[in-house]
Amino acid sequence: MEKRIELEKRGRSPAVIKELNLDNCRSTQIVGLTDEFVNLETLSLINVGIISLKGFPKLPNLKKLELSDNRISGGLNWLHGSPKLTHLNLSGNKIKDIETLKPLEEFKNLKNLDLFNCEVTNVENYRDEVFRLISSLKYLDGYDREDKEAEDSENDDDEGNDDDDDENDAHEDGESEDEDEEEGEDEQDDDDVNVDDEEEDDDDLDDEDGEEDEDSEGNEFNAEGDEDEEEGEFPHGQKRKRDGDDDDED
Repeated sequence: MEKRIELEKRGRSPAVIKELNLDNCRSTQIVGLTDEFVNLETLSLINVGIISLKGFPKLPNLKKLELSDNRISGGLNWLHGSPKLTHLNLSGNKIKDIETLKPLEEFKNLKNLDLFNCEVTNVENYRDEVFRLISSLKYLDGYDREDKEAEDSENDDDEGNDDDDDENDAHEDGESEDEDEEEGEDEQDDDDVNVDDEEEDDDDLDDEDGEEDEDSEGNEFNAEGDEDEEEGEFPHGQKRKRDGDDDDED
């Protein structure tokens, strides 16, 4: 346990550490954990193999203590140096009777207590007895006195984060809508430009058609003029007069 504590400290002073995880470090007793951790608020000792809490340090700011899956059968009075304790998990230990829990009645801030998989849960009127013993207790094994499930503070935090995410998503959606509107305006402008181009093209085509029509009309006019000139030489209904030379040849 001592080596694990040094590893978790990472060169920091014990006085600045607020959370310490020593799960699965394997030790039958508390070793290396001292009163120097004065600002420690969360301590986890899950599945360590602890038999006794003898030597548990005074941790005046400790609020959450995880001791599940150990072999603790008593000695809870060693926790009195942590009066601010609000969450205590003793699930999977060797606690057999209500009397073993009696030291916990002095914890005026204790609100959550877990004793899953402890023999004490088989005692008659177990829940009523524990709630009567610890007046400050709100939730036992995850349920209150009326068997209503406890609100998970971690879930509450997650919901708060979800709300922030929703706000961010809404903000991003608003930005996306603005971008879509801008793109729509750009496309409309492009369409207007295309329409103007098409109208200009149509005007050009009309001008070309007009020029072709004028050329055609001009050509037709010239052709008619030529025909008129030819007709002017030989008017309709008038035969060509024979010259005197023609008679002489006859």
